[in-house]
Order: sequence, then C-alpha cells, then structure tokens
Amino acid sequence: MNFLTVLPLAVVMVAGTQMVAAVLLTSADRPRAAPLGYLAGVGAVVTAGVTVSWVVTRALRGFADRAETDAVHLERTAKRIDWFVLAVVLVLAVIVYLRRHESGTPRWITLLQHIGPGRAARLGAVFVGTSPTDDLTMAAVGASVARHDLSWWHLLPFIGVTLGLLALPLLVLLLAGRRAATALPRIRHWSDRHAWVISEVVIAFYAVVTVLDLVS
Repeated sequence: MNFLTVLPLAVVMVAGTQMVAAVLLTSADRPRAAPLGYLAGVGAVVTAGVTVSWVVTRALRGFADRAETDAVHLERTAKRIDWFVLAVVLVLAVIVYLRRHESGTPRWITLLQHIGPGRAARLGAVFVGTSPTDDLTMAAVGASVARHDLSWWHLLPFIGVTLGLLALPLLVLLLAGRRAATALPRIRHWSDRHAWVISEVVIAFYAVVTVLDLVS
C-alpha cells in the first residue's frame, strides 16, 4: 500500500454538512476569520483522530509482534488489522448510503452568519468529532498507515487534503470576489445533493485496496 492511497478518503471526511458549513461561513459577518477558525477546529480534531488510531494500532501490532515472533504469526497480525479496516470501511459505506437522503441545510446552520472564529473553531471540532462517518474514516486511515508500518508523518497529506477541500469556499471568496456569490451556492448545492455518491465511489475504491492487501 502506498500512503497516498488514503488521500481519497478525505472526500468522505468533508462531504455533506462539513462542506455546507464551510460555504455558509464565507457569508458570515467575518467571512475570512470565521472560515479560518473553522479550519483550525477541524484540523485539530482530524489530527487527533488519525493520530489516536495510528498510535493504538501501532501499540497493538507491537504487542502482537513481541508475542509472535515468527513470520507466519506476524503476517496474521497484519491480516487481522486489514480485516478490521475492511469492516470499518464497509460499515462506513452502509452509513453513507442510509444517510443519502439527508440533504438540505439544517435550520440551525443559518445562525452561522454571526459567529466569530472562536465559535467557528468549536463548530468544526464538534462537526468532525460527533460525525460517525468522520470517526470511522479517521479510524480507517490511522489503522491503515500503522498497519503498513509507516511513520506518523504519512498521515499529514491526508490531513492536508481534508483541510484543503474545506478551504475551497474561502479560496473561491478570495479569488472570485463578487463572483463568489454565484459560485459558492453551486458548491453548496453540489455537496448537499451528490457528495454521497462520490463518497461511496471512494469507499469502494479503498475497500478494493484493502481486499488486495488481504489476498496478497
């Protein structure tokens, strides 16, 4: 497995409410500071989430490696991690499918107009930390990187892509200026209506990669 394989899962992280909130914050009273705060909150939780999964998987694998020193048993440990990741990915696919009709902006999100960067940071942290799809995605990413005995820094590209996708509305605002009033609602509408399909494609791709690890 190449660590770049986990990058598409960043799409699953931001699909739906997370992207909708990122778009709405660009029309808040502080359209630059609020999105930056939001990105900071999301970044903190994503970093913590994948790190915890990576550390736990490394610890469990290290314990198993010390208990089972021959190559056959070590390979069994790696396969168990692959089965865990595959199970997580399949559960993730089911959750995304069941929630595919949950489109539309929740009423309380319209209150984002008046929040500052501090509250936006807390909002981003809550969105990611309480989202089952995000929690499962972070667990899968951290476990996969640790399973292949990759260093912690291999998680950074995934974190960066996740934040980069959520930063797109802010970039549109900065680059397009007044034209952003037309572009941003389109981003919001697309994410609200079709993001689940892209998420399922990405999940299917990652499931195939995991299965290939299992049979190799």
